[in-house]
Amino acid sequence: MYSISIEHGSVTLTELFPLYTTHYREMQARLKRDGIDIPGFNPRIDEYVKGWNAGHIVNYVVRDQDGAAVGYSNIYLTNDMHNGQLIAQEDTIFVLREHRNGIGRKLASFILADLQARGVKRVHVSAVTDLRVAKIWERMGFKHAAHSMIYTF
Repeated sequence: MYSISIEHGSVTLTELFPLYTTHYREMQARLKRDGIDIPGFNPRIDEYVKGWNAGHIVNYVVRDQDGAAVGYSNIYLTNDMHNGQLIAQEDTIFVLREHRNGIGRKLASFILADLQARGVKRVHVSAVTDLRVAKIWERMGFKHAAHSMIYTF
């Protein structure tokens, strides 16, 4: 049994930091397999705190039956620079490997319902850590709108 809630990122930062680190390392390893080297994990915590405090970043947390955090998502809220609509951009969405049994889809559904209630018009996501996630998002109604590419120096 899992629960999903919105929790202030500053409050959960210490608890979630190991998940942030695990997520980043999985993403880093996946990108490295494709020839893209990114530096080690060194988050700009002060900017996250500013975003959480201002309400520009929403922190969603998945907890197991014992109350331990096993997944999370940080979503940026902003207004589209071209038309002013409220939009959302996924910064991260992650569930520990041993809990990937459908809870990620439930987390995404929870996030979508919350964002819709906030008046968000579009949600932008990127499958980076595990490209197979894009298939799940397609089944949930997400549509391909762009092709993301990285050029490294």
